Amino acid sequence: MWVTHNDLARGDRSTSADVAELKKKTLDGVYKKITLRMIPFLFICYLFNYLDRVNVGFAKLQMLGDLHMSETAYGLGAGIFFIGYVLCGVPSNLMLYKVGARRWLALMMVLWGMLSTSLMFIHNANEFYLVRLLTGASEAGFFPGLVRRVGRPILRLDPEPFRGHSRLNRPMAVALPASGPAHGGAGHLHAVPADR
Repeated sequence: MWVTHNDLARGDRSTSADVAELKKKTLDGVYKKITLRMIPFLFICYLFNYLDRVNVGFAKLQMLGDLHMSETAYGLGAGIFFIGYVLCGVPSNLMLYKVGARRWLALMMVLWGMLSTSLMFIHNANEFYLVRLLTGASEAGFFPGLVRRVGRPILRLDPEPFRGHSRLNRPMAVALPASGPAHGGAGHLHAVPADR
């Protein structure tokens, strides 16, 4: 049934019900398209984000002995990540708007992956501090960037804001429990001692 402007102006109940039904179907189609295209990608991003954060805790088991670091030095290095994260949060979001979410997220994830990988090449506590600080700085805009990239269309389309937010948080709710078994498989790996 086609709805014309005159039908809407008259305010027919059957017509307004048809418009509401059409709007609901359109909204559901948009959600389905966003879900099928974005949720798998977001799941992988959140999974790596979480693995990166907990990876330092698992690395601690052998890193303290291999690098001859104290518990205090390790705690400072693990915590210094958040200094970079906090200091670069606003500048990262400004760059996100200037460069665009797609490009900025890609650059951020490549840098963050390279820095996380470079942890295997550190030889002392100062290098650990520097890499963790830079990793926090590179990861600072990740979550706000994803919220902007995916959240704006969802929250703009959904008339019920809480439902839009719940749709946006689904990938994180799945990625966090899934990252435990994914990281557990790496438990049998051993660090390669650095040549001194």
